[in-house]
Amino acid sequence: MWEYIAQDKPDAATAFIMRLEEQISTLERFPERCPLVPENELLGAAYRHLLYGNYRTIFKIVGPRVIILRVLYGARLLDTGMLERFEK
Repeated sequence: MWEYIAQDKPDAATAFIMRLEEQISTLERFPERCPLVPENELLGAAYRHLLYGNYRTIFKIVGPRVIILRVLYGARLLDTGMLERFEK
């Protein structure tokens, strides 16, 4: 993601990634505040997403842990191929 943004604006890419990481770190305190992803019905899962700018951070809650699975462009839908390796 940084590489793509940095093609035009390296400083903006760095600042964006730092803000995104700050947003992700807030999941430690109350991850349930983030909505379930609309694709859950099709995937048969219970993933949530944190929206920041045009990006979605896809995660799941396992006991007291939050597991970040993907950060992807918001217009992109999830599919099982994107998450298979994390579920094994």
